[in-house]
Amino acid sequence: MNWLKSCVFRIVLICAALASCAGFFSKEEPKPIYDVRSAVVLSSNSIPAAILSGVGDRVNAAINATVRTDVYPRVVLTIRIGYIAKGQGYDKSRNVAKITVDAASVEDGSVIAVSSFEVNSFSSSPAAADEILAEDIAARIRSVFSLSAGRA
Repeated sequence: MNWLKSCVFRIVLICAALASCAGFFSKEEPKPIYDVRSAVVLSSNSIPAAILSGVGDRVNAAINATVRTDVYPRVVLTIRIGYIAKGQGYDKSRNVAKITVDAASVEDGSVIAVSSFEVNSFSSSPAAADEILAEDIAARIRSVFSLSAGRA
């Protein structure tokens, strides 16, 4: 009986070791990189102007701060803020925004990339919630499109 337990333990240990190495050997394809030239932010009338201008200023500052040494497809970003829900959660500090970003080719205007995501932001100060949400949205866009963090 002890021999059976010992064999099962060894098999489980070997399987766990192999499973931990599986991520090491898998090769993930690199995400495409674009030469972003400009960005525009669109939304409905219900989105606060501080969020719209904050996202636009931060993303455009990041575009200006990003230097590409290689040639990549040149694109223009259209950032659409679908909805914003403020004051969510138990302590009313969670803010959520649904964002869609289209990257359109500068040469022919065709959309060559689309990214859609939700941003969760936390702020205990309702006065600062719009600025914090704008920074979190811009940070996510910088991450998706490999932009440097510029100064807004």
